[in-house]
Amino acid sequence: MAAVTKYFLLLLLLNSFAQIARCSVTYDRRGLVINGRRQILFSGSIHYPRSSPDMWEGLIQKAKDGGLDAIDTYVFWNLHEPSPGNYNFEGRNDLVRFVKLVQKAGMYLHLRIGPYVCAEWNFGGFPVWLKYVPGITFRTDNQPFKIENEYGLESKNFGGAGHSYMSWAAKMAVGLDTGVPWVMCKEDDAPDPVINTCNGFYCDYFSPNKPYKPTMWTEAWTGWFEEFGGPIHHRPVEDLAFAVARFIQKGGSFINYYMYHGGTNFGRTAGGPFITTSYDYDAPIDEYGLPRQPKYNHLKELHMAIKLCGHALVDADPKVTNLGNYEQAHVFSTKSGRCAAFLSNYHWDTSARVTFNKMHYDLPPWSISILPDCRTVAFNTGTMRSKKSLPQMLPTNVPMLSWESFNEDISSSDSDARITVFGLLEQLNVTRDASDYLWYTTSVQISPSESFLRRGQGPVLSVNSAGHALHVFVNGKFLGSAFGTQENKKFTFSKSVDFHAGVNSVALLSVNVGLPVCSGFVTLTRLFLSHIKNIGHRFETWNTGVLGPVTLHGLDHGTRDLSRQKWSYKVGMKGEAINLYSPSKISSVDWMKASLAANRQQPLTWYKAYFNAPNGNEPLALDMSSMGKGQVWINGQSLGRYWTIYAKGQCSGCRYEGTYRQGKCQDGCGKPTQRWYHVPRSWLKPTQNLLIVFEEIGGDASKISLVKRSLAYV
Repeated sequence: MAAVTKYFLLLLLLNSFAQIARCSVTYDRRGLVINGRRQILFSGSIHYPRSSPDMWEGLIQKAKDGGLDAIDTYVFWNLHEPSPGNYNFEGRNDLVRFVKLVQKAGMYLHLRIGPYVCAEWNFGGFPVWLKYVPGITFRTDNQPFKIENEYGLESKNFGGAGHSYMSWAAKMAVGLDTGVPWVMCKEDDAPDPVINTCNGFYCDYFSPNKPYKPTMWTEAWTGWFEEFGGPIHHRPVEDLAFAVARFIQKGGSFINYYMYHGGTNFGRTAGGPFITTSYDYDAPIDEYGLPRQPKYNHLKELHMAIKLCGHALVDADPKVTNLGNYEQAHVFSTKSGRCAAFLSNYHWDTSARVTFNKMHYDLPPWSISILPDCRTVAFNTGTMRSKKSLPQMLPTNVPMLSWESFNEDISSSDSDARITVFGLLEQLNVTRDASDYLWYTTSVQISPSESFLRRGQGPVLSVNSAGHALHVFVNGKFLGSAFGTQENKKFTFSKSVDFHAGVNSVALLSVNVGLPVCSGFVTLTRLFLSHIKNIGHRFETWNTGVLGPVTLHGLDHGTRDLSRQKWSYKVGMKGEAINLYSPSKISSVDWMKASLAANRQQPLTWYKAYFNAPNGNEPLALDMSSMGKGQVWINGQSLGRYWTIYAKGQCSGCRYEGTYRQGKCQDGCGKPTQRWYHVPRSWLKPTQNLLIVFEEIGGDASKISLVKRSLAYV
């Protein structure tokens, strides 16, 4: 079933794109050959659902102005087929419109069909219903499942079955006769004619598996993503440009920046778990669509310098000459007399003066100078000529009007339960990702003779959870919360309980913070990554939710295990069930106009307000720093999950020189990992915009404000 529907979707897309494509694309060892002309190509990843359609044309044009030739995007299966056979290509899902805008700009498109995308995207891009296709095993030679992306490490995990499956996928893809080459990222044994490619912070070490294939870098990481509770990552552009120039001077011919514009994980699309709603990625174009300087301009100058090298790069092989212990010259000379040179200094803290062609050149540490004519320096990767942009979140002074609140009825979580069984159930198997929330409720009988009733020191309730967050209520009162982390998704809630004699209710609200995109941390060489999340071995077998044990300690008869007794289950919140965030549904509950001060620490509360759109065209955001954790909607559209959790990490000074890893240049420690949440202007009306907030823990909604993003330059 899954294979059949996926083939239909794949062919639908390819037929649409076949009408757009009007060129011949082949390859040789020096690069892609388009309409008979070999080219050096720069590409940038811009994921269409991570921005609003009104932003697409501007983002694509900024990419072109920045010197890019192509746009790269995944195809997000779980968006396009949310249930078997039901397709959605509207709004942010309008892939065909996005592709046509790329064509309109005169750019190429690198389409990564997937269907596994990783991309820190919910469930790796798979629809959750796929998990429940009978007999399925993800990402191996398994009949219900046939299609792939970024499979190299995964193939090794499955051994012979992985290799067999990879070979089948390659043959199937080539057999579609699309008229363009196919690539397999990180697949060292990709069979002919499929091209194997490199992903990473650096790829100058990489060579394709056959000498007649081009050297391609499909993910040049411009930064890194953020996790709630972690710091903000930055990759200095001097190092990124150095990495790109190193790749080109070794014979590379295609580079795709991941990301060129990261955008926003609207709704519940962020995966992980714990991936933030912002997917800014320290990209050359920031989350809001503004150029990040000096990264944007510095890369633009790099692209111009490399293109000035023109035919020399695609018609000649580099000749390497040592100019010192850490210095080299890579020279491209053609029979027609064209010449281009790259002069490199690999030392991370010492400048160097080198002699090349009887001329002297000064090279900053960890840098490469590009000489398009083998004489004049057009660009040096470590020399900055662009100003730095400083983003500012400025007040719009737009008031939030008519605040009202609505509290979820904790006591109804048991009476409204749809499932009652003995024992604890895995969360995703119950919710099928229809909601982040699952109620587990049970009752506890306390004998009047229990000694703790006289002591006033209640027993300790201990709850072991597989993640990701948990809110505990006893007899309708909030007892406390506990949270996992990216490193330790499993956690234990433990707190003494003020039980009374007789029957007591225990309600556990388990909360997902994004479904996994992989099976956990994989330790690689220290020179690569200490851990990496963009692989996905058997992640369909991951468990989440309250899996126990759930115990009471400190009773007269010792520990009582509640795990195997009768539990009732309810998916989601009442507000979700009635679409409370929809403008047409807000009157379906009794909103209270009482003072918000009384609700500041009230868990499981919905808030409602109206505001008018501010003047101007600056990008907008909500400042949610006064709130705890939850979700937010504007005019029925979900901005995503918010969580005001403070960042922990190592935030210190940053130098561009030396090998970059995602832990090298961080900031924001001791501050909320994410404070501002992008509000697309296209979502707003001139007046009476509806803001709905669902707060899980407690916060001060009256301090939520709308701000505008502006750039200053230094």
